[in-house]
Amino acid sequence: MREIDTDYLVVGGGASAMAFTDALLAASDARVVLVDRRHRPGGHWLDAYPFVRLHQPSAVYGVSSRPLGHDQIDESGSNAGFYERANANEICDYFGRVLDEQFLPSGRVRFLGLHDYRGEDGDGHHAMSLLTGEQTTIRARKLVDATYIESEIPSRHTPSYSVADGVHLVAPNQLVDLDAPPGGFTVIGAGKTAMDTCNWLLDAGVDPDRMQWIRPRDPWLFDRGSFQPLRLVGSYMQLQAHWVEAAAEAEDGMDFARRLEGAGIFLRIDPDVEPEVYRGPIISTPELDALRTVERVVRLGRVRGIESRRIELEQGEVATQPDTVHVDCTAAGVRPATPRPIFAGERITIQHVAITGATWSAATLGLIEATRDNDADKNRLTPPVMFSGNAADLLRFSYAAMSGQYARTAESDLARWSESCRLNPASGAVERVGEPEIAAAFTSLMTNFGPAMRNLAARVGKGAATPE
Repeated sequence: MREIDTDYLVVGGGASAMAFTDALLAASDARVVLVDRRHRPGGHWLDAYPFVRLHQPSAVYGVSSRPLGHDQIDESGSNAGFYERANANEICDYFGRVLDEQFLPSGRVRFLGLHDYRGEDGDGHHAMSLLTGEQTTIRARKLVDATYIESEIPSRHTPSYSVADGVHLVAPNQLVDLDAPPGGFTVIGAGKTAMDTCNWLLDAGVDPDRMQWIRPRDPWLFDRGSFQPLRLVGSYMQLQAHWVEAAAEAEDGMDFARRLEGAGIFLRIDPDVEPEVYRGPIISTPELDALRTVERVVRLGRVRGIESRRIELEQGEVATQPDTVHVDCTAAGVRPATPRPIFAGERITIQHVAITGATWSAATLGLIEATRDNDADKNRLTPPVMFSGNAADLLRFSYAAMSGQYARTAESDLARWSESCRLNPASGAVERVGEPEIAAAFTSLMTNFGPAMRNLAARVGKGAATPE
């Protein structure tokens, strides 16, 4: 049995684990052991369907110390005019290089791939090799749980509905392996995976009339044009300005969403159906236009069961055919979880602390862990921002995010780091404040941030500090 002494044991090797570790290493002399059931870092990207891409720009994803991609603006396709978005292979290669070329050569990181974390007892933490069964005891000052809000994996997901014998049900990954054209496609789900799947089928030449989309509740979507960094950072600053303005005036979550729609920040798939879901997916106008060509949309609640010629739903049923390929897209990419204190003695539970970007949140936590000693102070700076999935909760979501942002901005070292960190979509905006779009955004933010925090505190918050 091996024994390892270290400062931090990070359970999980996905994007958040890597971003946290990178920021921690840069701001301290800590030693880290990463434990993951997969053979390499990258988390869910190692299991992703082959046509997946980031919804956000590569320029603001990954770890803070290493660029992802070339910060180029695409000139063609549905992403034309926006910063490039990496595919799964590029992301997995990126995290592999972070490990091999940065973490391991530092001498301060060990990666235990294909290991299962087995818990803790009086002797330390324990991990078991999934290949040999060998046990490793790890004695660490702190445990970092990077799995608490991890995504469900479409290719490993077990549907919650029954599937009769003979029904052709596949995960999105399996679409590229079809050996004969089916009679049609039924896509089940309303999130990022379902939208990716529909757009991929359409791009591959599938007639939208051969597609049926079971979409129990429609989602609010971010317009990708409002989510651009670097040379296009003015668009993101306008997003922030409109967000804060809506927060200053909204009476509830749905009112908040409608205000952002009016500002061109939020989009809906069907102009005649008001979305009820918010999980933060980002889409371009060409992608949205393509989705709208799928007219056979079923809104009868969630699927309960699929038989050879019928699909039973919560509020009725629809016909299907034996030669239809049903694509299960019901895995939760953003899994609802109960917020918990991020810093709690010897345990750190990685959660979102910003409206945008899992890796941006995780890097922020790594820096704060390295530069602050008191858990109460750390938690004051990092209230968890949890995605319930319901648009009705947008005020609560915004209150947590803006409270944390306000607290961190007031700390000069965190503000300086944030302004220079590549994972921050607003990075560099201060240097370009002379540009009219950015200047207008800053003016709006200064005018509306105080009223927004007071409005949110009155409606959902209790006793949090608010700016005058």
